[in-house]
Amino acid sequence: ALLVLAAVYIAAALAGQVLGVAATDAGEWVGWTATNAMRADLAEHCLDLDMAFHQEHTPGEMIERIDGDIDTLSNFFSQFVILVLGSGLYLVGVLVLLWLEDWRIGVSIAAFTVVSVVVVTRLQNVSVPYVTRERQASAELYGFLEERLAGLADLRSNGASSYVMHRFHHFMRNLFRAGRRSGMMEGVMWSATTGLFVVGLALALVLGLVLYRQGAITLGGAYLIWSYTSELRWPIQQLAQQLQDLQRATASIRRVQQLYSERGRIEDGPGAGVEPGPLSVEFRGVSFSYHEGEQVLRDVSFRLEPGEVLGLLGRTGSGKSTIARLLLRLYDATDGQVLVGGEDVRRFRLDELHARVGMVTQQVQVLQGTVRDNLTMFDTSKSDGRVIEVLRDVGLSSWLRSLPDGLDTELSAGGLGLSAGEEQLLAFARVFLRDPGVVVLDEASSRLDPATELRLEHAVDELLEGRTAIIIAHRLDTVRRADRILLLEDGRVVEHGRRQDLESDPDSRFRALLRTGEEVLA
Repeated sequence: ALLVLAAVYIAAALAGQVLGVAATDAGEWVGWTATNAMRADLAEHCLDLDMAFHQEHTPGEMIERIDGDIDTLSNFFSQFVILVLGSGLYLVGVLVLLWLEDWRIGVSIAAFTVVSVVVVTRLQNVSVPYVTRERQASAELYGFLEERLAGLADLRSNGASSYVMHRFHHFMRNLFRAGRRSGMMEGVMWSATTGLFVVGLALALVLGLVLYRQGAITLGGAYLIWSYTSELRWPIQQLAQQLQDLQRATASIRRVQQLYSERGRIEDGPGAGVEPGPLSVEFRGVSFSYHEGEQVLRDVSFRLEPGEVLGLLGRTGSGKSTIARLLLRLYDATDGQVLVGGEDVRRFRLDELHARVGMVTQQVQVLQGTVRDNLTMFDTSKSDGRVIEVLRDVGLSSWLRSLPDGLDTELSAGGLGLSAGEEQLLAFARVFLRDPGVVVLDEASSRLDPATELRLEHAVDELLEGRTAIIIAHRLDTVRRADRILLLEDGRVVEHGRRQDLESDPDSRFRALLRTGEEVLA
């Protein structure tokens, strides 16, 4: 009989191990699948939010909220159900055995267990606000680190390292304090569980002693009662631990829900369906404010016919780049209308608008990926032949030949190893590949040396050929190819007309700038 029982015990132990491995594997698969799907959904949601939202939240904070908050949910998804279910079954099994030993013991310990579970459940929300504050402090720390690491060169050159470390200690101190409070509140639940367990063991000892003295049970039965009551500790502690994880998961879920509840102000239109080729551009009484009460544009109106080139001049902060952002619908005008091809930009689908309006900025984003990926922006429909042709048009053929793997050469994030001129020429090539009807050049040659700028002249002429264009410039020689000139001052149009007319008008501001030879409108 002992050999049979031993064999059954060993078989049960082995089966338990196999079942544990299978449950862990299944739980991890569920956890990673669920959290990765949530990361993807949340990342896509954040990419759809407008620029106003992203200006208020640093990239570091967004990384922590998209990855850190969801990572907290991995244990919840992978183990919570299995451990809670297993602990529940174990708890029921112990209570059944105690009930079979003596119904009075069964009733007493069952009542104790119910009280314990109720108390633990009531305590589950105690630490949620503290955990939420801890997650927010962590997000603020990551946001600070991302911003400072991005500007490391400027910080070092200006001797700001001490200040950065001072602020770093400030954010670390906040995270430490928030984490300490969160841990202390979670400890309340653990202490309550331990206290309840001590009460349960004392109850088992007293009941066993009373029943033994009455002769209702044997000494072995009294020990059995105490032993099985002590077995309640594992499922109750597991339940308490999982409820702590549930608190953390609840805090993270609230932050994820809060982020999901953010809604961008820029929404897709029904679709404009404009014809291919150069498109007209018109601003009708456009005013705009980034922040309430601070107008950047004031009643701006102008029109460009298809194929015309506008030279947009003005001092820093006059609103030149804002006009480009409104045209690309990165923001919506506060008042007035922005029209492309005779259609309000609000009627365009965003992908449709961005396919028809291209922009080259001063700051070029080089992504981690191949040369091909950086030019096509991961659009596999662009053929290698077309990419090579565009690189030849912008004067990068020799640069392409110098690369070890041609179009498959990996580029580092941030353009490490590329000169400013090569980065700018890559940005021009991106716009060439999209073949838009409207092109915006936002001081696109400002970072180029004279030799590289000469290489770019022919490419710019080809890019503007048969397209409507807006050239935003500080230097007057940049707009020499413009058909029309628009001069902004403090968000208002102070001069607008054909370039030849303004050049010949002795009273025009543009003529005065040319006459004085003022090259930079700083």
